[in-house]
Amino acid sequence: MTKRDVFEYALVRVVPRMERGECFNAGVIVYCRARSYVAARTHLDEAKLLALDPEADVAGVRAALRAVEGLCAGGESAGQAAGDDPGRRFRWLIAPRSTVVQPGPVHTGLTADPEAEVERLLDLLVR
Repeated sequence: MTKRDVFEYALVRVVPRMERGECFNAGVIVYCRARSYVAARTHLDEAKLLALDPEADVAGVRAALRAVEGLCAGGESAGQAAGDDPGRRFRWLIAPRSTVVQPGPVHTGLTADPEAEVERLLDLLVR
């Protein structure tokens, strides 16, 4: 039997017009403490974004989504968080915020392969 570890994940949502509260999923962040693993994958449906807000800053939203991925990846792309451990980077990313790109609630599960879990959740909940 393959060993499975607890993991946490949060969807990354795009809320083009805060006053309307409409949103759609544009990514997923996965954290597995037992494996010191954190990663994010994003996918922006530009048609959905523009349907909710025809004047949306598509380039700005893409940049914000890339920043989420970069922070998870660590290194230079994580900026000031480069030296933080994966758990700290995950907790920072899931903190509530009032921006166009924001995290959803945190959920948990069990996985034998956190990297595959990121792709599975992206396909299931975002694409």
